[in-house]
Amino acid sequence: MANVYDEAYALETAIRNSNDYKELQELYAQLQADETGKKLFDNFRQVQMSLQQKQMQGEEISQEEIEQAQKQAQLVQQHDVISKVMESEQRLSQTLTDVNKIIMKPLEQLYEGFDNENE
Repeated sequence: MANVYDEAYALETAIRNSNDYKELQELYAQLQADETGKKLFDNFRQVQMSLQQKQMQGEEISQEEIEQAQKQAQLVQQHDVISKVMESEQRLSQTLTDVNKIIMKPLEQLYEGFDNENE
């Protein structure tokens, strides 16, 4: 029987070799070569991460911060390469979500079966 960790590393390699990952990698390289786009994207990510951190810590997000985030989102949506990066990232993220569901299936079935036995 194969070691679970070996299988996980094989999955990592499969993800790296996937068309979705390769596309994202190419688009991200294009973005890194565009100084204006890179700054815009970095600022957008910084604002996003700051808001997520506040949310996770239970801090209130001000109206000003919300407006700043909305402005940043509008700016990045207008940049062609950034839009493509974000679309590509979303496709890869969906793939990873699907893979995670598959990986979690044994645990899910175990608990569902256990719950059904105790009813």
